[in-house]
Amino acid sequence: MKYIIKFYTLLTFLILFGFNSYATNKIKIGLVIPLSGENKELGESVLKSVRLAVNDINDDRILIIPKDNQNNPDKTLEVSQELYDEGVKIIIGPIFKKNSLKLTKLNEDLIFISFTNKIVSSNKNILSAGVNSISQFNAIKKFQTLNKIERSFLLAPNTGVLDEIIAGVKRSKIKLKDKYFYDPDPTLITKQIEDITRYRVRKQNLLDEIKRVEQSNEVNKENKINQLKKLDTIGGINFDSIIIADFEESLKSVATSFIYTDIPPSRVTYITLNQWFDNSLINENMIQPIYFPSVNYEKYVSYLNKYNENYNSNSNQIAFLSYDLTGLVYYLLFKNNFIVDNKIFYKKNSFKGKIGIFEIDKNIITHQLNFYVIENKKIRKIF
Repeated sequence: MKYIIKFYTLLTFLILFGFNSYATNKIKIGLVIPLSGENKELGESVLKSVRLAVNDINDDRILIIPKDNQNNPDKTLEVSQELYDEGVKIIIGPIFKKNSLKLTKLNEDLIFISFTNKIVSSNKNILSAGVNSISQFNAIKKFQTLNKIERSFLLAPNTGVLDEIIAGVKRSKIKLKDKYFYDPDPTLITKQIEDITRYRVRKQNLLDEIKRVEQSNEVNKENKINQLKKLDTIGGINFDSIIIADFEESLKSVATSFIYTDIPPSRVTYITLNQWFDNSLINENMIQPIYFPSVNYEKYVSYLNKYNENYNSNSNQIAFLSYDLTGLVYYLLFKNNFIVDNKIFYKKNSFKGKIGIFEIDKNIITHQLNFYVIENKKIRKIF
């Protein structure tokens, strides 16, 4: 009887003090986003999406502490220090890379999960969680293997994103036949594509062949000449696919320039980077089929619908990512017994989010992306 009384006394103590302490031990996650200024609407959509994720996780211990960085590097440093002083060790944000520039001044055990997809960084405590070039080239590499594509020609604009593209190519170890970095000036694109595809040489080859047949005594000469005149060029090319690492109108300009130089998508495979299911590409029938890696389309649409149902407004790609980043942080903390340390992103791990599968290893976050094709004005999943 004495032992039973002791047991119930201990159980009562745990209920009143131990369990209650566990329940009130908050999991503090900082959120550094613009909540004022010209990017206020973007920041608010991220905050709403994070709250949506917290609601789905359904753990009352999660405490999201948002701070307005006003899309300013100095303010980002200031509010991040405030969060650290409040006991926060993990911060989701900032959104834009420029706001990470001064964060090296903070304590090294403060971890940032930024929205950027930039992989070229010198700060080990800032992890880029956006859909980066490594993830995209990894998916393209898988597509190459499945379709026995062996001679891909990479084309990328010679702009500020070039370092990221080169780094993605290097780290993914994708096989390329050749690469060319073009001037993105729309008035110069076609001339550059003409040069790299030897368009004028192939055009002259056709004219020379027509002239040769005209001067010959070949049987069915007129029929051969008529057939030749239906062509635009004569001559081979040394690649079986093009990877255009560009977006929007610049992507369309490069793709249509290849068509102009007599290298349509029926002749080589057109591949590009993550376009977030750009609706304008669906109407560009001339450059179809065009293939690209991206997030899980079905889950993306499901998320957009859920966000709209809850907030009666439209979401965006950044907010979509923030939903998954909230789940990712919670998952890694759960696996680490809710102990916050900067090693949780160093250990090899994976997390299945709505975007796809996040892979974490040695402070680098990549994604296992799906692959899609736009063909006949429809989006179709490849894998």
